[in-house]
Amino acid sequence: MKILVVGGGGREHAIASALSRNPDTEIYSVMIRRNPGIDAVAKKVHICRETDVKNAVGFAREEGVEYAFIGPEAPLEAGIVDALESAGIPCIGPTKAAARLETDKAFCRQMMDINQLDGCPLYRVFHSAAEAVNFIEEYDGDLVVKPIGLTGGKGVRIMGEQVDRAGAIAYARSLNGEVVLEERLLGEEFTLQAFVDGNHLVPMPLVQDHKRAFDGDTGPNTGGMGSYSMPDHILPFVSERVFLRSLAIMQSVVAAMERAESPYKGILYGQFMNTAQGPKVIEFNARFGDPEAMNVLSILSSDLSEIVCRISEGSLASSHVSFEPLATVCKYLVPEGYPDAPHAGDPITLPKNHPAVLYYANVEKKASGSFLTQTSRTLAYVGLGETLEVAERTAEQAASGVKGAVRYRQDIGTRALLERRIAHMKELL
Repeated sequence: MKILVVGGGGREHAIASALSRNPDTEIYSVMIRRNPGIDAVAKKVHICRETDVKNAVGFAREEGVEYAFIGPEAPLEAGIVDALESAGIPCIGPTKAAARLETDKAFCRQMMDINQLDGCPLYRVFHSAAEAVNFIEEYDGDLVVKPIGLTGGKGVRIMGEQVDRAGAIAYARSLNGEVVLEERLLGEEFTLQAFVDGNHLVPMPLVQDHKRAFDGDTGPNTGGMGSYSMPDHILPFVSERVFLRSLAIMQSVVAAMERAESPYKGILYGQFMNTAQGPKVIEFNARFGDPEAMNVLSILSSDLSEIVCRISEGSLASSHVSFEPLATVCKYLVPEGYPDAPHAGDPITLPKNHPAVLYYANVEKKASGSFLTQTSRTLAYVGLGETLEVAERTAEQAASGVKGAVRYRQDIGTRALLERRIAHMKELL
């Protein structure tokens, strides 16, 4: 079976690695720059912009690719799924129209509103800077300012946490008023990802990501500094009732997209806030999270290639998907200055012996075997264990062994940080 993986980051390395466990699967890759991890498992790599749809489809047809797995959001917005499927290549990823759940935040909120779906926070959509500013000035409380389009996970500004009212106004103006303003939600975030075949939805273990750059959840937002999951595949501050309600929200979204004649296939990522009023939708993503993909795919015990086929056929069932009962902790190493002024070209040395799973992201491997940082997240180590503590120690042992101008958050996956999350949720409830 020939499967094309589009994208060259840590998420895509995790996808390619999981696919490579099936000895009958040949992996082909389209990415903008060479990823050493994908390079090691792929039969052939094609270097081009991931949004260069014509180029990517031409490569897929030339190589006789049978399926495609789309990693990042940008090629989804560019219509790569529509083009590949027109060429007879089924995709794990939604069409351009269905991907609007992520690529158009106004569409997502309005879709939830029109269909009266559970979990939608109070919101307003603006296309005028003056009107957006007026709303911020008159609103009695804190707001979240979201650009309508894609931001790579770094575009949201939260009043009372990242900016004050004046900062929110300045940010809305900088976006020319093309914003969604939402009530600020208080609670604990969690990620629920699911495989979707257009009708059926099969959930994966819950994960909690950490967006802030530095220990203690301080500093600017990033693409994600790391994440963890628990051996029972739920989180201690998420009750079964909240989990089932969140899953029902995602099922209702898939049903609404089907009714709108934009059936959703691929990975649906739900970012939720567990509040005193129950789960609220922060956002949906139309693909795996990065780093959350690394957590769940590292413990996927079923055949991802079979899941690809089942999604394409519309025959996916829970019996086709299973995960090991292990905790996972992912720690991302990033270049100095990340995210505001990342420094590229610095040499780093990786530890030779460690028990963690290594996923390469934005790093250059020289012919000599040495590695150089680039301007985005560098690489990630995922620790696995029967307990969170074992998984965290495993990830920490590997991450701490990297030498060079990189850093990472040491607190991700620690019991102390988890206990703060649990205590915070108890306070709210």
